Amino acid sequence: MNCAYPSPAGHTHRRIATMAVGALLIAIATACGGSDPAPDPAPPTADLSAVRSFEITAQTHVTTPVQYDQSPPVGGDHYPAWQNCGSYAEVVPNEMAVHSMEHGAVWIAHDPGLAADDIRLLRAHADGQTHVLVTPYAGLGERIVLSAWGKQLTVDTADDPRIAAFVAAYQQGPQTPEPGAPCSGAVGEPL
Repeated sequence: MNCAYPSPAGHTHRRIATMAVGALLIAIATACGGSDPAPDPAPPTADLSAVRSFEITAQTHVTTPVQYDQSPPVGGDHYPAWQNCGSYAEVVPNEMAVHSMEHGAVWIAHDPGLAADDIRLLRAHADGQTHVLVTPYAGLGERIVLSAWGKQLTVDTADDPRIAAFVAAYQQGPQTPEPGAPCSGAVGEPL
């Protein structure tokens, strides 16, 4: 057993190396915003008591159009490919949007004739989000309809606080059949 102590020169080198590593760790922590992570912003709160719930019993991949019980649909059989999440200026196929919802997307469908300023407000809900789809919907019959797997809410204005609350509650929410599945890498080029 060798119990020799390092020479003073070796001890100095270790101390300098330890100090350098410590300084590097402090620099990294400072560059990354310090040691305490910023708290997540509080989720939006609004009364979601008007959200309707639907039991979805089918979720098979199909290659033919599907007749849904709701319009826009809130789940069911769907195409094998999903619609990439983001905002679109054109209508997207129901069967692809339903697949996106299976992955946890919130679909914000709006009347195609909605004012441009209102459409911009709706599209802002997709900014920085991974599972939000914003599209016009032909023949909607409402101004704005929010859908997630088995959930749906109709609102009249694009600045309704329930939109943000719905997104916070249902994007990758507990109703999601395939949580963690992507909403990118498939079909569509969002704006």
